[in-house]
Amino acid sequence: MNLERHIARMKRNADTIQYMVRGISYERVQWKPAPDSWSVLEVINHLYDEEREDFRPRLDLILHNPNQPLQSIDPVGWVNERQYNQRDLDASLLKFMDERRESLRWLGTLQSPNWDAVYQMPWGPMTAGDMFASWITHDMLHMRQIVRLQWLYARQELDPYEVTYAGSW
Repeated sequence: MNLERHIARMKRNADTIQYMVRGISYERVQWKPAPDSWSVLEVINHLYDEEREDFRPRLDLILHNPNQPLQSIDPVGWVNERQYNQRDLDASLLKFMDERRESLRWLGTLQSPNWDAVYQMPWGPMTAGDMFASWITHDMLHMRQIVRLQWLYARQELDPYEVTYAGSW
């Protein structure tokens, strides 16, 4: 695994996420297509908490302390418990970008990490490489989610006009 290339990708991912949401109105950033779905603001705050409480500490655990227990997390519960949708977008973005910079700095200190190091998760074994790959692609899943939220909002805003000429979603 080329760590430097993936660190650069993670930086680009964070920059892309920031550019995707910067300047969106507060009403639009809080909008949800359904009560049980997430808003753009909730996605950004989820990424922030995942950065500092999930991926970085868990990868560190797998690489350096595989006999230690996992810290309990509740990413889905945090959305309401931590009131993600009541936060300020600019402040939330800043926190996410600061945490990502810290993650990139930390990743840059790793010397020949053992990507095949295994941790026994509650559902089965996971390697450090699996965790790192999941971290990178987690960004992409949420970039897709943000685009979908933007598309759904635009469709609603453009009603009664059709968007089918643009192509299928």
